[in-house]
Amino acid sequence: MALPSHMQALTFGGRENIVLSTVPTPQVIRPDDVIVKVTCAAICGSDLHPFHGREGGIGKSCTTGHEFVGTVVALGDNVKSLRVGDRVASPFTTNCGNCFYCKSGATCRCSHEQAGGFGWVDDEQMLLPEKDRKANALQGAHAEFVRVPLGDATCMKVPDSVTDEEAILLGDILSTAFFAAENGGVGPGKAVVVVGCGPVGLLSILAVQQLGASKVWAVDSIPDRLAMAASFGAEALNFKACDVLATVRAGTEGRGADVALELVGTSQALRLGFDSIRPGGTVSSIGVNTDAAFPFSPQEAYGKQLTFKCGRCPARHFMEKLMPQLAACPAEARPPYTRVISHRMHLREGVEGYRLFNNREAIKVVLSCA
Repeated sequence: MALPSHMQALTFGGRENIVLSTVPTPQVIRPDDVIVKVTCAAICGSDLHPFHGREGGIGKSCTTGHEFVGTVVALGDNVKSLRVGDRVASPFTTNCGNCFYCKSGATCRCSHEQAGGFGWVDDEQMLLPEKDRKANALQGAHAEFVRVPLGDATCMKVPDSVTDEEAILLGDILSTAFFAAENGGVGPGKAVVVVGCGPVGLLSILAVQQLGASKVWAVDSIPDRLAMAASFGAEALNFKACDVLATVRAGTEGRGADVALELVGTSQALRLGFDSIRPGGTVSSIGVNTDAAFPFSPQEAYGKQLTFKCGRCPARHFMEKLMPQLAACPAEARPPYTRVISHRMHLREGVEGYRLFNNREAIKVVLSCA
């Protein structure tokens, strides 16, 4: 199909300012590029870090967003596994599939020069034509079209039995939920504390139960999120209204939980996770924490016999595992992953979507871009 010269997109207008803009439609620049017509895109909690200025490096007028599903509409000459018309999902970072890190499952740490995160072009690079920018300076997916470098390895075909909404969750937050649980060593009989009931936290409740956890506590203070956590099978704890540590210890013969999943990205949440586990327990921290120091000392960690794991989810690696499982599961038997989507809006309503999500009036916002 002939692509339009311009398209609608949400762009970064500076701190706490998202703008609905008309921008040039992306074109194939390199022979391994794929152009995807975005069907739907989602607003992620990590989109709020540059929004609030907690993370720098995004230039004004950069298209935001990294969670998307769509249809292939153009291909570079070197793309072999995809065809125009294929429905695809993507992780939030590009990857080559061939380097040391990709082959070891750490696709989010791909060493290829084109490996990068969507929606991350700095001010200096924004001054250049797209073809002259650094190879990993990528526009985002809150748009009608998005360019995906390393298309063969990055994009994943979506089976007919998997919905767009399921696929968009797999590209980031559902994969992240399973990554958090696996990092924590969750398995049969484990007692787990989930700190933070945002979208990743809520999906983590489902993930740890699928992995066999026998008891799950979910900690937050927002009523609708706690209500959903309870409906997913967790014991919901409002940290402003109850003694979380006493409750967890009472349910574990005084020991504390085996595993804490910290999914907020604040020192307060990380400290609560640390305090809630038993000696010899594990903290799996997935929240993006921009503080300069840990909220517990090396001596405290030693005394706790702590196992601590953190980092970015290798979403493409987890998509390889989870997409076939989801496709094979009858629709009526699938976990209710898409219930975390509280608001379905159009791209042109994206500024309002950001407002709702930032104010915690929405759990998860998905934008239709068709």
